[in-house]
Amino acid sequence: MNSFPQLDWPLMRNNITRSDLDAVITFLQQEDPILTQSKNVAAFEQEWSAWLGVRHSLFVNSGSSANDITMLALRELRGSGEVIVPPLTWVSDIASVLHAGFKPVFADINPRTIGMDSAEVIRKMSANTRAVFLTHILGYNALDDQLLEACAERGIPLIEDVCESHGAKFKDRKCGTFGWASNFSFYYAHHMSTIEGGMICSNDDEFIEVCRVLRSHGMVRESRNEAFKRGYADAYPDLTPTFIFAYPAHNMRSTEINAVIGRSQLSRLDANNIIRTRNLIRFLNGLDPKKFRTDFAVDGSSNYAFTLVLHEANDALRDRCIEMMTAAGVEFRRGTSGGGNQLRQPYLRRIFGEEFKNYPQVEHIHFYGFYIGNYPDLEPEKIDRLCVMLNAL
Repeated sequence: MNSFPQLDWPLMRNNITRSDLDAVITFLQQEDPILTQSKNVAAFEQEWSAWLGVRHSLFVNSGSSANDITMLALRELRGSGEVIVPPLTWVSDIASVLHAGFKPVFADINPRTIGMDSAEVIRKMSANTRAVFLTHILGYNALDDQLLEACAERGIPLIEDVCESHGAKFKDRKCGTFGWASNFSFYYAHHMSTIEGGMICSNDDEFIEVCRVLRSHGMVRESRNEAFKRGYADAYPDLTPTFIFAYPAHNMRSTEINAVIGRSQLSRLDANNIIRTRNLIRFLNGLDPKKFRTDFAVDGSSNYAFTLVLHEANDALRDRCIEMMTAAGVEFRRGTSGGGNQLRQPYLRRIFGEEFKNYPQVEHIHFYGFYIGNYPDLEPEKIDRLCVMLNAL
């Protein structure tokens, strides 16, 4: 193996800071602090709604739980059917579709946004489509007017997965505010962290009340809609009103400690996003466009990981990239964050066989794409050095 300069570049650095921990310590030093879901959770939900620009936010124990609850609420309110999803996403998106009993229908991606191609999505819409579940991947906005207009005209709910794209924008409005619902993740590797955690966001009152009930065992008493609770109490007089379970659900609540960390982290999210975006532009500008794709749609992006994608299918160049980054101590993930084409994964291949071959843009990312960590304290000099090393391959 060739000798390469050591860059010591992990995929992610722990973004829980001393100030976050101090906030938790201050909280715990109160007399008899409540640790389960309480006032800090409610405050975090309100502050997140204000930051994002929506009426309602619901804090849950992970982004995956946010996906599951959203899909279960979709089934309760819209019935069963199909949900259009990308093959390039995180497993929990497609898993949540399957868990709720929907049939996933796949659409290829736009190579500039790495999100679903709008024309492909529209072509696959049908009378059975219950939602379009769009993923904003690695901080890139995947929305356009064509998709929004088609969803509106056909009455198909748009659900935005913004787990990897906190603060990304379309037309100066944050992603996560355009759809019927949106989901965020606060896993430690993302733009901000609550250690584990997620958020469901919406402007739809009925949807958020169903989600609120689903978050806590399906218990009707969790709803803030008195008419909703009274309706169940009247319909089931043989049950104790505070112990009526409307839906077969689980406990997906989070805790006060997670919320305290989230509130602390939210205060610096915008400043960190500016640095991340500056890093991304520096990285893409430093790459040789003859070897690597550099024309990603960076307008409105809120990147948390560099996209390194070969311009053309080239096994030899890909292997040299792997050899160099491994030797230089640059951690990477092949196929972007979700491990590439989900249709190649065992849980989907058992259902769909070799359908993975039908999505050439996703297949290119699967075999010739990587992501590399991008975080606020990443040294600009390292970015420049890596670009020089990549261009020399």
